[in-house]
Amino acid sequence: MRVRAIRGATQLRMDDQDEMAAAVIELLAELFEKNGLVKEDLISILFTSTPDLICDFPAAAARKLDLGDIPLICAQEIQVPGALPLVVRVMIHAYSERSHGEIKHIYKRGAEVLRRDIAQ
Repeated sequence: MRVRAIRGATQLRMDDQDEMAAAVIELLAELFEKNGLVKEDLISILFTSTPDLICDFPAAAARKLDLGDIPLICAQEIQVPGALPLVVRVMIHAYSERSHGEIKHIYKRGAEVLRRDIAQ
């Protein structure tokens, strides 16, 4: 099996802990499903969020998916004028038999504008 990096992002409607949890869980569930991933395939997950999101860590929501023993880390996106607000980005590192072209990168809830070239 090869190691693959799988990207995704979601935009929240507001800086709210419940909204963060729902959006992150929705995004991860779709990334796992569309890429045929199970917990044993996961190596690590990196989350970033825009500076306007301070309600919670995106990784806290991921732990609700029984990912407690998978290394998770959060970081803050750089503050770029005019950047899309209220965005959580994710990069999953996982083992997969899929080629780069077969990987499904998922952008949801308005975040599709970030990567129209790869968004599913």
